[in-house]
Amino acid sequence: MAMTIFSSLISEIQDTTVSGLTKRQLRALSRITDLFVAGSGRHSKKQIELFGEVFKTLVAAIELETRVELARRLATDSDAPATLVRAFAFDDAIAVAGPVLSQSTALGESDLVANASVQGQGHLRAIAHRRTISEAITEILIERGGLDVVRTVAGNAGARFSDGSFRELIARAVDDAQLTLQVGMRHDIPRHHFLKLLETASASVRARILAANPEFADAVPDAVTDVIDDINLGLRNTSPDHTEAKSRVRRLQNWRELGEGHVHAAARSQNFEQAAVALSVLACCPIEMAERAILNENPGVVQVLAKAAGCSWATVKALLLMTAADRGMSEKDLARTREDFERLETRTAKRVLEFHHERRSRRTIASAPTVPRASANAAAVMG
Repeated sequence: MAMTIFSSLISEIQDTTVSGLTKRQLRALSRITDLFVAGSGRHSKKQIELFGEVFKTLVAAIELETRVELARRLATDSDAPATLVRAFAFDDAIAVAGPVLSQSTALGESDLVANASVQGQGHLRAIAHRRTISEAITEILIERGGLDVVRTVAGNAGARFSDGSFRELIARAVDDAQLTLQVGMRHDIPRHHFLKLLETASASVRARILAANPEFADAVPDAVTDVIDDINLGLRNTSPDHTEAKSRVRRLQNWRELGEGHVHAAARSQNFEQAAVALSVLACCPIEMAERAILNENPGVVQVLAKAAGCSWATVKALLLMTAADRGMSEKDLARTREDFERLETRTAKRVLEFHHERRSRRTIASAPTVPRASANAAAVMG
């Protein structure tokens, strides 16, 4: 019966005795939509394809208002004809494309990737609102999307991000407090990215405090760092990856097998936790200092710790090239850094660490011991 009614309605819409879509034909189209929705879940694959082909043929001739209404009604129908949904998804009018892009399950991964790769910001924003979004799609949204799109996808709990996408989000959050907050509140953010975000945020906090209270210029950097370290302590204690890394390094240490090779291997395999823990033990420095060294864009921090730990240039290079820091060093940069590292003496590096420890303990530079000018300059990068 339903298909008989459907056939009759098609004939009515395709009546060639009238030109254009009359109100009668639009009512027929509406009834076809009702018929499809009412039978959702019970249509055969062939029937769904038939509905889709009829709708697709009519889409080009349907006025905007009718397309909008039809798109809204089919957006939440899991049985909607994929052919029609795809046509609506690529409609230039966001009022038509928006509902299906943000809600329709009839769109597959390839449909969304194709759409996000060529359509405008309105389409990207609609995709960013989907209940779940894969890593492949978020990469495109972050790469092509404007601020509104990036904020939307960053605040979407159902979105999944690759390591590279998190890195790009953090880079874009440097001057955006709202985006910083959204990225920082994500439960799935890897800890090394979270630490990087905190370091970026602390620079902003530091700048605002110094602007209002220049007399506290010496104390502020340490105060901000203490806050970050307190937050990081809680995160570190609940991190399974850090716990595993610490246990492994402790075993190696007990067996007297821990050496530079473990730092080098961890850095080459992009294992942030293993590299940080092993480096902190070999350099005899706090774990938060080793973590900050790996994440700090200034290569001098890694050089100081690595030299104090007795590491070679090969290990320093591996640490500098870890994706966690996203330094993007060229061969020329690496060559210049190698010269600095080879010129740095082990005793100087250890003196810098001692100076840094004393500085943090006493809270102010005024109460810190006098050190050679070269050591003081090197220590500046540790704060």
